[in-house]
Amino acid sequence: MAPTVPLVLDDLCVKDLSKSSDLKSIPSQFTFVNDSKGSISDSIPIIDFSMLISDNPGQRSKALLDLGKSCEEWGFFVLINHGIPETLMKAIIDASTEFFNLPEEEKRRYEAKSVSDPIKSGIGTANGANHKILLWRDFMKSYVHPHFHCPEKPENLRDIVSEYSGKCRLVLRKLLQGISENLELEPGSMDEALNLDSCFQLYAANFYPPCPQPDLAIGIPPHTDHGLLTFLIHNGVAGLQIQHNGEWFHTDSPQNSILVNTADHLEIFSNGRYKSVKHRAVVNTDATRISIVVANGPAPDVMVSPLAELVQRDGRTLYGPMKYIEYVETMLSKRFDGGGNLECLKIQDNQE
Repeated sequence: MAPTVPLVLDDLCVKDLSKSSDLKSIPSQFTFVNDSKGSISDSIPIIDFSMLISDNPGQRSKALLDLGKSCEEWGFFVLINHGIPETLMKAIIDASTEFFNLPEEEKRRYEAKSVSDPIKSGIGTANGANHKILLWRDFMKSYVHPHFHCPEKPENLRDIVSEYSGKCRLVLRKLLQGISENLELEPGSMDEALNLDSCFQLYAANFYPPCPQPDLAIGIPPHTDHGLLTFLIHNGVAGLQIQHNGEWFHTDSPQNSILVNTADHLEIFSNGRYKSVKHRAVVNTDATRISIVVANGPAPDVMVSPLAELVQRDGRTLYGPMKYIEYVETMLSKRFDGGGNLECLKIQDNQE
């Protein structure tokens, strides 16, 4: 059990706390019952995006098969040859790092006052059994599509985030086109049902500094994501673990690749064919980890439910409807409490 260490939250972020020369143990507010051990797997699927968009029918057919299996069996895949320049990926990591290096008063301008704020910054929190738990993580989030929001500083952040999120949308549409084909949907039915021209995108930057007791703290607890597909890149320091068949696995995404996971609304839309998989961020004693996440969802005002033609094939609907932006804001307000909207929307089968 971590000893109690006084902590004044109003004046401190995790980044500054980690630099304290006398910090030998974590403050009690960060204590999280946690088994951060995970296994190594060489089975996490790799999807070659260049094959998915290839004019070669054989290559594209194989890529579609790989994409479908990864969404069904793992809910995660490593995307390579995606066409987003490595220089741009490095630039968004560097610019996001600059944000965390800003003076605390500048970052506090974006301290969240409500879950609907389009820009939010602060220390991550989770709801424990009887109290709030602090996460070993500083974060910044902003809504970047269909309406663009971004902190004013650092000055280069806005243009970089705008360019990166735009390129992510292009990749997203091609992946969803492949997923739609695998689901044998009518052309355009996914685009129309989810209004993908106005798709919701959230950009999140996470800063996980070294932690003196990583087994007693957590970067982000086990959770699933809202949206359709989530894209993640990082600064070369591993820390994301995914759950597969009840076991936790470390992820190892190579340089210039994107780690992609299927999220709640792809599970809902596909009527359960593709699963939104739990994952978590663990911390370490040695190195700062920075991750950049782009969450990609339907248009904010879309009422998301299983697609009718899939329900017709299955004979029943597995999830109730909910407006996407309401789902997002409800999920953000729960602060990783171990539950989620997805479970609440599942329709129980009462048949014998």
